[in-house]
Amino acid sequence: MSVEHYENFPVGSWALPRRLRRPIHAIYAFARTADDWADEGTLSDSRRLEQLAALRAELDRIAAGQTPQTELMQRLEREAVRPFQMPLEPFYDLLSAFCQDIEKKRYQNFGELVDYCRRSANPVGRMMLHLYGCNDPLSIAQSDGICTALQLINFWQDIAADWQKGRIYLPLDDMEKFKVSEAHIAEGNADFAFRRLMAYQCSRTFKMLQAGSPLGKTLKGRIGFELRMIIVGGQLILQKLDAAQYDVFHNRPILDKRDRFIMLKRAFLKK
Repeated sequence: MSVEHYENFPVGSWALPRRLRRPIHAIYAFARTADDWADEGTLSDSRRLEQLAALRAELDRIAAGQTPQTELMQRLEREAVRPFQMPLEPFYDLLSAFCQDIEKKRYQNFGELVDYCRRSANPVGRMMLHLYGCNDPLSIAQSDGICTALQLINFWQDIAADWQKGRIYLPLDDMEKFKVSEAHIAEGNADFAFRRLMAYQCSRTFKMLQAGSPLGKTLKGRIGFELRMIIVGGQLILQKLDAAQYDVFHNRPILDKRDRFIMLKRAFLKK
């Protein structure tokens, strides 16, 4: 599996400590499989929910001290959960978020969206902290802020793609406040009202990312370096959104080789 396919997962690159690569890839395989079952292919919603329920049953077996039935979950238990005594709550949270993706297509306000991020993105950061052995409340809070911000950045750059899947992650009350309708998205209309709405969302997302960024210095060694690169990458995407005047319909931002060099440079200088 490509470790860059699941959008909320760290890239799992050479920068990560060697001892953490196997558990991280095992966790990634779980997250990737569950996300694909929720989001890809042509299965009915009921069948998707059945598949996710089967994964939840496998987690239940691990929680009960039983051997999972599938190779995917045996690997997760063998390479991550058992040797690192990982709590299972983050895995259950991810499954909850994936089920929500199937059942919920609109978010009334920012609070609802953040609650979704709490289960779809924050668990990944908490898993990484657990593997690293860093579980103090401040680090967890900063990690949650970074992960939520990164999830929101994914939403802002993928508005057009999510619309094709029948989803809108922009808070409906903010859309009403800025006089943006679903027709804006359907028509790819990045007018002044849409740009104001996007600037507002990106501004508070940037502040959230900045608030959590000290964690990149708190974590030492390779994992801290990796996190600093991820933070810089998120900042660069927000800058590209602004430079394109938030026209995500015709200018979806991507990180190129030059951006990755910037990420490496800034991560090194901010150590």
